[in-house]
Amino acid sequence: MKKINGGVTAAKGFKAAGIYAGIKKKKKDMALVYSAVPATVAGTFTTNVVKAAPVKWCQKVIKESETANAVVLNSGVANACTGMEGDKNNLLMAKAVAEYLNISENTVLTASTGVIGKQLPIDVIVHGIKNIIPDLKDSIEAGTMAAEAIMTTDTYLKQWAVEFELNGKTVTIGGMSKGSGMIHPNMATMLGVITTDAAISKELLSDAIRNDVKDSFNMISVDRDTSTNDSLIILANGLAGNEIINQKNEDYKIFCKALNKVTTELAKMMAADGEGATKLLEVQVTGTVTKEDAVMLSKSIITSNLVKSAVFGNDANWGRILCAMGYSGIEFNPDTVDLFIESETGKLQLVKDGMGTDYSEELATRILSSKEVKAIADVKLGDGKATAWGCDLTYDYVKINADYRS
Repeated sequence: MKKINGGVTAAKGFKAAGIYAGIKKKKKDMALVYSAVPATVAGTFTTNVVKAAPVKWCQKVIKESETANAVVLNSGVANACTGMEGDKNNLLMAKAVAEYLNISENTVLTASTGVIGKQLPIDVIVHGIKNIIPDLKDSIEAGTMAAEAIMTTDTYLKQWAVEFELNGKTVTIGGMSKGSGMIHPNMATMLGVITTDAAISKELLSDAIRNDVKDSFNMISVDRDTSTNDSLIILANGLAGNEIINQKNEDYKIFCKALNKVTTELAKMMAADGEGATKLLEVQVTGTVTKEDAVMLSKSIITSNLVKSAVFGNDANWGRILCAMGYSGIEFNPDTVDLFIESETGKLQLVKDGMGTDYSEELATRILSSKEVKAIADVKLGDGKATAWGCDLTYDYVKINADYRS
């Protein structure tokens, strides 16, 4: 497996575009991803009881259809908490794409992000769809434009692609995502589209994406808020020509490993780009009785506002980490915990067997001053382990969210 340039257009048979349609004031605000042939489709969506119109539509399409051809996405308006009119506008959005691409509306998936409670400017949306169709291309640049168009408070676009072999055939998986605020499991607040030219059954594609998010998008947090619009859609059009993956064999394992590389890198970019963030915080918990215990402990640390604030201040206040572990609901012996911090500057043990070491505060500050910081907690009970990602909590987070609608 190797990293390659691009995102949603990296795999064979996929085109994309991103334009300014007029939903937002100035920035690109509409994206379209299109497969030249019907693609096997699967997805995973928000766990929030309040679900936006496009989420409900996508869940219906994926449940009732084996394949899909297109995903249309807008930023600026979430189309959430918009009632029957919101559902109607979402359908009109899908129908407009279907009409201009000469496909069925039931093969068009939709996704929206932005302010909750506002109705889509449907005339603007439909006109934008008419204008975006001619821009569809299979170039890396076209995929990049699409990734730019779904950004809201993101400070940079997020895309990743890998290439690997299946029985002598070159297979590609690429993806794009957006997410900066309202990021919290499950499944992390985001829009994401993954494309692949692999041939794989719908059942196994569904299994692959559902299991994958447990270790990628479900392991990031910025602010403990789960959105109404979370959508991760995966399309597999089979144009790589590999023998179809219809059982959980070695090919399936290779596919899942490549998929996880793409989703994990996208997830880490989202965590690092948390609203107002200045650094990525990675938390590794090892030595637990089960993996589930490690997941709970690592999430508890990564979501602690006190831990996040200490990381922002470059303060090795390790008591906050142990405290966050202690209220996670997982049983462990605090008297056996070892705790380390690490970055490009070096690695330092802060705690041994539940007590602070005679560490250098100066070195600790230098380690925590890096753009990417890692905390490692070993509870010495078993073989369970998990990794979570988050970011520091800064003054700018409050500023961004205090005037988000203006």
